[in-house]
Amino acid sequence: MDVYLDNAATTFPKPLIVPEKIYDYIVNNGGTSGRGSYEKAMLADGLVYQTRKRLAKLFHHEDPKTVIFTSSVTESLNLTLQGILKPGDHVVTSALEHNAVWRCLKTLERDRGIRITVVPANVQGETMIDDVAAAIQPETRLLVFTHASNVLGTIQPIGAIGQLARDKGILFLVDAAQTAGVLPIDVQAQCIDLLAFTGHKSLLGPMGTGGLVVNCDVVIHPLISGGTGGDSAYEYQPDYYPNHLEAGTMNVSGIIGLGAALEFLEAEGLENIRHKEDALMDYALNALKVIPGIELYGPQDSAKTVGVIPFNLKGHVPEEIAFFLDQNCQVMIRAGLHCAPSAHRLIGTVERGTCRIGIGYFNEIAHIDALIAGLHAFIKENN
Repeated sequence: MDVYLDNAATTFPKPLIVPEKIYDYIVNNGGTSGRGSYEKAMLADGLVYQTRKRLAKLFHHEDPKTVIFTSSVTESLNLTLQGILKPGDHVVTSALEHNAVWRCLKTLERDRGIRITVVPANVQGETMIDDVAAAIQPETRLLVFTHASNVLGTIQPIGAIGQLARDKGILFLVDAAQTAGVLPIDVQAQCIDLLAFTGHKSLLGPMGTGGLVVNCDVVIHPLISGGTGGDSAYEYQPDYYPNHLEAGTMNVSGIIGLGAALEFLEAEGLENIRHKEDALMDYALNALKVIPGIELYGPQDSAKTVGVIPFNLKGHVPEEIAFFLDQNCQVMIRAGLHCAPSAHRLIGTVERGTCRIGIGYFNEIAHIDALIAGLHAFIKENN
């Protein structure tokens, strides 16, 4: 039995409706969106718009036209940060950010002269709202926070941070890579101005899909310019959404696949999805705690995390553990820094890294049992 426990990187398997809808579009339609007035092109337009509507509904956003499609959450974050920040702007961010945020900010610091303040977090990955407030300066233009750490799983107080940003008149950007599709997100109630998300994680869609919800009136300069299918005689990128931030031929098949995944999520219900993943988390944590030499990190509380469990075994290299599990037990986990070295600094593993279990909706108790059996086999063979 192959056991996939790397859902924090990308979810697998996908609901069958996802490849079915992609296949149907590629085989029976194939028309591009926004590029023609013939029937199949218009049908493709409608399918793309339906996905925008489903995303707007999921995130409690009022205007589907300002749900922008990108290739990934990384592109969405870069689009926002590069499109908004100017020389002299100050940005407040967390100590848990993925390199999709951190590398972009550091590049803008070097090349554009922005300033960055990192809000501290405790060893559990918890950020205190008072520390966020203390980091704000007169020149603060933007707060950018991950909704949940991809290393520790810790859920951040997004609603409180959003209200603070709103009260101060500061833009608030949220990286929802680990939470969209498993935690409820309400851009209105949580005062989120800009929400970056990816399609291939808990939204259960295909790779190469993502987006940005623009819930404010800020001017965002396009990351790229080019064809949009409309106003072709105009020499500059259109200033209306979504065309303003969507240039080039769209990933229509991927967007249709994402729409199918959203249809599945609506039918299952986020509450049911969260309940199942929490139960699996609790089962896994209880089983892991009795493994000899185990080192667990993060809150170790399913109510405070998404489906991520980082761990090490004393005296062993994470990559060796992951390789053994894969080759001998057909259990797939992640090992390393997970593109977020700042989070590893909090827990003292920046030189070593960790093993990471990523639990998803399609995992079962038997998968956790296979992991535990594999870890016992590794210890027996290597101690």
